[in-house]
Amino acid sequence: MSDQFVLSAMMRTHPVRVLALMEASVVTGPAKNLIEFASRAAQGTNGTPAVELAVITYQRGASTPCEFVTAVRKAGIQAFVLDERRPFDFKPMKALREVVIAFRPDIVQSHNVKSHLFMRLLGLYRDYPWIAFNHGYTTRDLRDRFYNQFDRWSLRAAYRVVTVCRVFARQLERKGVAPECLRVQHNSVRPFVSPGPDVIEQVRERLRLGSEQVVLAVGRLSREKGHADLLRAMALLRQKGTARNCRTLIVGDGPERQSLIRLSGQLGISDAVIFAGHQSDVRPFYALATLLALPSHSEGSPNVALEAMAAGVPVVATAVGGVVEILEDGRTGLVVAAHDARAMSGGVKRLLEDENLRTRLASAAREHATTVYTPEAQYRGLIEIYEEALRSFRR
Repeated sequence: MSDQFVLSAMMRTHPVRVLALMEASVVTGPAKNLIEFASRAAQGTNGTPAVELAVITYQRGASTPCEFVTAVRKAGIQAFVLDERRPFDFKPMKALREVVIAFRPDIVQSHNVKSHLFMRLLGLYRDYPWIAFNHGYTTRDLRDRFYNQFDRWSLRAAYRVVTVCRVFARQLERKGVAPECLRVQHNSVRPFVSPGPDVIEQVRERLRLGSEQVVLAVGRLSREKGHADLLRAMALLRQKGTARNCRTLIVGDGPERQSLIRLSGQLGISDAVIFAGHQSDVRPFYALATLLALPSHSEGSPNVALEAMAAGVPVVATAVGGVVEILEDGRTGLVVAAHDARAMSGGVKRLLEDENLRTRLASAAREHATTVYTPEAQYRGLIEIYEEALRSFRR
């Protein structure tokens, strides 16, 4: 009997125990995907093994669970919360080791720079198949850039490194990650289920929206998301007399919020920009949108683009990272140059003025998202990575 056959039989009999390390306070795209995968994998489907996944996360100075921990536990997933005092506090390392040893995982996976570093420093990669997930990097300030450099050392010890697009895979190779250790796994999206008309109307009234067209942007308000470029693009359209019956709706929060509010005032468009803040349910906003603008300077496999596609909202996005692997310019969306407000304004203008183009792109995008980027496809891809790691890892 082959080793592979024995392993597959064992995995169908006993759930695979996976311990996932993730830093999150709100339900970000990676967090949403992790919860989705854990909920689906707990049962196993169509001959694939069940996965018993638990989460380790960190929390600073709060007596009540954060949104991420609440969502994890609501989904029936076990969560271990480690206390920390500040970013990159090394105090939780001892507790982390104790949790890992007590849980006795078959696989450990990590999702952020700090957790990658802890896995390497603790030497846990020697005892467990370690799968490190790379979702790209947030660069809010010089400190973030410094911390991100730890991955050049940490990820070289991972048994497998899973990233979300081919561009990131090539970047990781340049950091020293062996090509044979790299796997590319795009994010997935559920079919869009529209909220009820009453919910949509409540949001419309709260935002004081009338019959205006809505240019929607969703994402963390940090520099790499390029919201300043979008504001400049909308100011250009106003200068040309275009998009006067249009509002820019920005959903999300982050360190750039106040500077973006100031910029909208400096550009003379503050009356046409709504900062809606972080929203746990973005569906009503997609239902209100004429189009989604994704002006990012860096992206991997953007959940926002996939969600808009599934919702039938046409997308104009910058040609960065995995965007060009998801969107085909002129067929499933419009792709424009990054760091270029004029290019973004041109894409937005085309969609605002051409209803037939919006309909055609939205229809093709919905079909593409709901047949290619399905949770089932992502689930099976990750299960294959687990099986490969268990089959070939040698302690």
